[in-house]
Amino acid sequence: MHEDGNCDGRGGEFDASGSGVNQPEFLALERELTVLLRRARANQGEMAREVHPDLESSAYGLLVRLGECGGQRATELAAYIGVGKATMSRQLRALEELGLVARQPDPADGRAWLITLTPEGQSRVSRVREARRARYAGRLADWDPREVTELARLLRQLNRGMEK
Repeated sequence: MHEDGNCDGRGGEFDASGSGVNQPEFLALERELTVLLRRARANQGEMAREVHPDLESSAYGLLVRLGECGGQRATELAAYIGVGKATMSRQLRALEELGLVARQPDPADGRAWLITLTPEGQSRVSRVREARRARYAGRLADWDPREVTELARLLRQLNRGMEK
């Protein structure tokens, strides 16, 4: 397979169902999203290690979410990431041990806890995210800024559509 995930362009699939899912535009979309997601998973692991060498790649998304949204309950984080309570508890415990997150009483409900980034966690996540944006800017330097804006708009539209 080529680096970009595209082969020679020949495909053996045909659309017997009549649903249109095997039309060229959907085949191309599937192929390009597969490449993008594979690269994103690899990059997530690299970014996690940049935050902390012992950080699991799956926990990086939690840190980004906390950085963007502020304190969250563990149940909210579990729902957002799509994992169970036990998995979330294990990940949060590991993040606490690394000094990246802390638990604070929820002012809206004294029985609950909010998970927040520690100052160290905030600093590390911010540094890694800035470096990632710099890499994007470098790789897309020859793009017209309107194309970058359009790509971001289309990805947002795709993400919203996937939530349905």
